[in-house]
Amino acid sequence: MAVQIPTTDKRRIRGDRTRQAILSRAGQLASAEGLEEVSLQRLAGDLGISKSGLFAHFGSKEELQLATVEEAARVFAQEVLKPGLSVPTGLGRLWAMCNAHLSYQERKVFAGGCFFEAASVEFDSRPGAVRDAVVEKVRYWSGSLARATREAQAAGEVNPDVDPEQLAWELGSLLSAANRSHVIDGGGQAFDRARRAIRDRLQRVATSSAAPLPES
Repeated sequence: MAVQIPTTDKRRIRGDRTRQAILSRAGQLASAEGLEEVSLQRLAGDLGISKSGLFAHFGSKEELQLATVEEAARVFAQEVLKPGLSVPTGLGRLWAMCNAHLSYQERKVFAGGCFFEAASVEFDSRPGAVRDAVVEKVRYWSGSLARATREAQAAGEVNPDVDPEQLAWELGSLLSAANRSHVIDGGGQAFDRARRAIRDRLQRVATSSAAPLPES
């Protein structure tokens, strides 16, 4: 006997799917053209949804932009943090986190490259709620690299005299450079260069007891 789904639940499910479609499209658009291009009118045209239908989900452009940032953070956590943190604590986890970030760029999870690289450049001098949200996510990623460094030190795989925040900054800079080079040139050489540079940096902070880094 078929289970009947209440009408209210059907509406909620449809609403959730519509909201997800809106945010997915908004994230792709923002990464390629900028968050300022994410407007209710633009999305209504792209998705074939009435503007009034979009207003049912988002009451203003800023509310839409903030929700887009949160959706991008969810995707980043799924594509970068989850695979990176699945590797045991140590030097290998730092490598896995960086490699996951490069893979996320290579696979064009967002059409315009790393969403947060694009958004941080766009909003770096625009104070307000959207900039605050973007900065929070960027700092969380940098903090995650620093935290992984401290854990690797506790595990005896990274030299104790290494400054975790400094190493996190250096690794983040290499990842940013790879994203920027790829967006400009369109080729894969930037990722090869980034992997070599990141491997070299990690090997120079590794202790003699650290496990060798995987080849890929």
